[in-house]
Amino acid sequence: MRNKKKKNSEELYVQKALDISKDFTYEMIVFSDVRWDFIYQRPQHIISRIAEKYKILYVEEPLPVEDDEGTGFDIEIISKNLNVLKPRVSSIRDIKQILQRLGIAKTEFTWFYSPEFLEVLDFISTDYIIYDCMNDWSLQDRSVNLLQKRQEDLMDIADMVLTGGISLFEEKSKYRNNVYCFPSSVDYDHFAKARRPLLIPKDIKPIKAPVIGYIGVIDERIDMELIQKTAEIMPEYNFVMIGPLHNIDESDKAEADNIHYLGVKDYSALPNYLKAFDFAMMPFILNEHTKYINPIKTLEYMAAGKPIITTRINDIVRKYAHCVSLINSAEEFKKAVKELETSSEKVRHAKYCSILNKTSWDYTASGMIDLLKKRIAAS
Repeated sequence: MRNKKKKNSEELYVQKALDISKDFTYEMIVFSDVRWDFIYQRPQHIISRIAEKYKILYVEEPLPVEDDEGTGFDIEIISKNLNVLKPRVSSIRDIKQILQRLGIAKTEFTWFYSPEFLEVLDFISTDYIIYDCMNDWSLQDRSVNLLQKRQEDLMDIADMVLTGGISLFEEKSKYRNNVYCFPSSVDYDHFAKARRPLLIPKDIKPIKAPVIGYIGVIDERIDMELIQKTAEIMPEYNFVMIGPLHNIDESDKAEADNIHYLGVKDYSALPNYLKAFDFAMMPFILNEHTKYINPIKTLEYMAAGKPIITTRINDIVRKYAHCVSLINSAEEFKKAVKELETSSEKVRHAKYCSILNKTSWDYTASGMIDLLKKRIAAS
């Protein structure tokens, strides 16, 4: 009886999804390794803006399933033009079964954030392929050879390859002539709220100032040893980490009485948390995982008006060395904080504004669409 109810429930949901798909002949399908309701970052910023002009199905990585569960899915309606497909299948390749059930076999644009989805492409008829490259997948530890091959294959067939930073652009443009740099941007109006009076959230309010904070994914790219040592030599400061743990265990975290993990927060509440920060940090470890990153939080911290302490990430050094504090060790971290405490907020704000006035996610997304239209017209 339970299996029958489960089957009937799934059939009803499939019918509901089919009804949704009838209303949307998708002009673009986006394949992404970033879940829509995860940390709000480059894919969400860009695709939500492109969805103002195109009808889009955003396809996530599969959710974990048991072997006997079969094929399932959820569809979340984000806006009039944007749906998110959440597959419940055992592998990325099985996503094509869901697309078949929904009657989705053709789209004008196919947009990739991960080369892992390339094996689904043989099912979809598409006119233009775009690869928005945020990472060099050939440098990742997981299935390195396979991912590297898929990334190369995707770049070979892509009509446009976009990169999220200068260093990544320089690397990829060595081998292709269809690579364009669109650095990550900022939702200025949202994060600038932290410069105005705001309510301080209950979980951070009791933490005594000065507060040195981080907002973002807490994963293998974070230098936990640096945070640990810095917290030890700066016991009068509190270090706050906001965001989900990803690809690391609880045991990997830096731990001390003055280190606080507050978990994932809604995007709308981030200015309230930034309001409580005295300093913002980007304690990334320097290795193959971070060689080409261009953290969007740099500009978000600037919009919030926070003094920034960061390790020497290539793109940050190249673009922002004149207005952020670059450090290599816990001792340098401590020295940077002491110097920032006596620095001119007015001068720092002027430097930030000269950068922020030239960037926005609206401009970035619009530039991508304009470039795509030009390439279509020229083809």
